[in-house]
Amino acid sequence: MKRFFPFFIIFIFGQHFLTAQNNLSTKTIATNLDTPWEILWGPDNYIWITERYGKVSRVNPFNGTVQEVVLIGDVSEVGEGGLLGMVLDPDFSANHFFYVAYNYSAQGNVYKEKIVRYTYNPSTGKATNPAIIFDNIPAANNHNGCRMVISPGKKLVFTTGDAQVTSYSQDISRLNGKILRINLDGTIPSDNPQQNSPVWSWGHRNPQGLVYSPDGKNLYSSEHGPSNDDELNIILKGRNYGWPSVAGFCDNTFETGFCSQNNVVEPIFAWTPTLAVAGIDFYNSDLIPEWKNSILIASLKASRITQIKLSETGTSVLKTTDFFTGQFGRLRDICISPEGKVYIAVSNRDGRGTVKTGDDKIIEISPLSTTAPEINKSGFISVSPNPGSDVFIVTFAEELKTKTNYVLYNTLGQIIKSGYLGPKTTKIDLGEVNEGMVFLQIDLKNRPITKKILIKR
Repeated sequence: MKRFFPFFIIFIFGQHFLTAQNNLSTKTIATNLDTPWEILWGPDNYIWITERYGKVSRVNPFNGTVQEVVLIGDVSEVGEGGLLGMVLDPDFSANHFFYVAYNYSAQGNVYKEKIVRYTYNPSTGKATNPAIIFDNIPAANNHNGCRMVISPGKKLVFTTGDAQVTSYSQDISRLNGKILRINLDGTIPSDNPQQNSPVWSWGHRNPQGLVYSPDGKNLYSSEHGPSNDDELNIILKGRNYGWPSVAGFCDNTFETGFCSQNNVVEPIFAWTPTLAVAGIDFYNSDLIPEWKNSILIASLKASRITQIKLSETGTSVLKTTDFFTGQFGRLRDICISPEGKVYIAVSNRDGRGTVKTGDDKIIEISPLSTTAPEINKSGFISVSPNPGSDVFIVTFAEELKTKTNYVLYNTLGQIIKSGYLGPKTTKIDLGEVNEGMVFLQIDLKNRPITKKILIKR
C-alpha cells in the first residue's frame, strides 16, 4: 500500500553541515516528501517539485513551506513510473503554463505516458485547465525517461526510455528510446529530422537528465547504462546513440563496426561501474567558483553529486570530482538558483533506498563563508521608514557581493511577498499589503535575520 504524507512540511531552519570538500555547507529545506522526481527553480523564486505519486508543489527555499499546486488524479505509480518530469513555460510570468510528463493506465490497463500542460493561478496557488499536448507513449515499470526542457527556440524537448524493449531504441518509427522534440502546442516542428515525426535523436536506453548550456548551443543528457557505461551525451539533431548495440564508447570490435555503419555519437564521458545517473544542471555562477562551467549530476546508486568540469567549448570533459558521497542517500535531481545556490532532491522512498529520518528531502548547498561581515541584527540591516505606509527601503551597512533572498510574511505565517535584495539598497513596494505587523526574513550568509515592519495608513 502506498504511503501518503501530509501536505505540510516542517522546516528545519539553520541545520547546517560543513563538508570537508571545498568548504561547502548544506541545509535541509524541506522534509517528509514522497519520492521527489523533478525540482526546478521558478521565476517566482520558488522551487517547483513533482512527487511520483502525482503531486506538484512549490517550495519556498527560504522558510521551507510547501504549497500544493495540483494533485493529478490519473497518475499511475507502478515500479519507477508515475509523475516524473516537469518544465515551466519560458513565458510563465505571462501565461502561467507548465508541462508535466506522467504515466497512466489507458484503456485495457495498458501503461502509457503523456505530456500535459497546466495553467497556474497565482491568486489561488492552484493549477487548472489540464490540456494533453502529447500522448500514447508506451511505458513500463521502469526505463521511462521523462526529463524535459524547453529549447532557446521554444520547442519542448523530452526523453523517453526503451520501456524495457531494447529494440525500440533503434526503430525510428517508435517513440521509445528517443529524445523527442515538439512545439509547445504538441504539433511537430517542420525542422525535425523526419517529416511529421517528433524524433530528434535515437539509440537511447533510459535518459533521465537533460539541460542546455547557458548559451543554448549544447544540449546535454545523462543516461542510465545497464551494469556498465552510464553516459553523459551531447544531443545532436538526427543522430544515433547506439543502444542496444553500443553501451558507452565504441570500444570493441562489434561496437566499432556498428558505430561506423550507423554514424553513432559517442558520449563525452562514461562510468563503469554505473552511478545510476539522474538529473543534471549546468553550473555557471560565481558563488561557488570552482564549479563554474560544469555540469552537476545527481546519482541514485552512487548517492553523490558529481561535478563534470567542461572545456571552454563545453564539448569535452576536463575532470570529474565527487561530493557528498553517501551523505544523504539516493539523489534524484538538482537545480540552481539565480544567485548560485544548489538544491538536490533526496529520493530514498523510491523503493530502492534506505529511508532515513525526515526522508525524502530537499537540501540546499552553498559556500560556508569565512569572510562574512560582522552582522549585527540591530545595525547591519535597516528598514525605513518603519512604521511606514506603502514603500520601504532595505539597506545593508556593508555592500554584499551577491543578492540574497527575502520573504515577507504576516502574523499568521502566510507568505505575502518574496524576492531578492540587492547588494546595498532595495525598495519594496507594500502598497497592496494590509495594515498591521509584518515580518521581513532574510537568509544572509546562511544566518537567518528577521525584521518587524509596521504598516500604518
